[in-house]
Amino acid sequence: MSTDAQTLENRYQKKMPIGSEFVSKVSINAFEHPKVVTVLKQTSHFEFFEWGLIPAWAKDSEIQKSTLNARMETLQSKPAFKYSISNRCLIPATGFYEWQWLDEKGKNKQKFLVQIENHSIFSFAGIYSQWIDKTTGEIRNTCSIITTQANAVMSKIHNTKQRMPVIIDSKDEHDWLNGVDFQHFSFPYQVELIGIPI
Repeated sequence: MSTDAQTLENRYQKKMPIGSEFVSKVSINAFEHPKVVTVLKQTSHFEFFEWGLIPAWAKDSEIQKSTLNARMETLQSKPAFKYSISNRCLIPATGFYEWQWLDEKGKNKQKFLVQIENHSIFSFAGIYSQWIDKTTGEIRNTCSIITTQANAVMSKIHNTKQRMPVIIDSKDEHDWLNGVDFQHFSFPYQVELIGIPI
């Protein structure tokens, strides 16, 4: 996320915690399970949760490799996510990257930076979990980004899986955090997405 702490604080009316780990980055590698800025309704400050949800029942952290994203359509049925549906968060972003396949096997690909027109910062819908490492006793807060069926713009860019993150309209952020039925947010957010070839 390419922005500064003050801009984030103004946008979400939250404070960075003392000794904040926030560092502005142009891009992050999800598979390294970085700590990402998260917004919860019950705190006056930002949190930093690992990307890749580890459910409370997990014996170890191996599941984190496959929980970066959570499909909206299967939230209620997937054991990794169904117990965290009520644990809502927002994950601020300034854009995200996606690959467009230029041939059937994906040997040739085009990278796109996807942003929202007239929105320097926006919010992904997220869920989170607190997991305790049975070996060390360490408490780890983790999260996943919710995905849904791609809208018209993203269908052309993410032309293999036809998916996109659930982007919460700023006017709906309060509803997401306060537990309004998650299916209300399953539609692709119809704003002007801009796909910039990189």
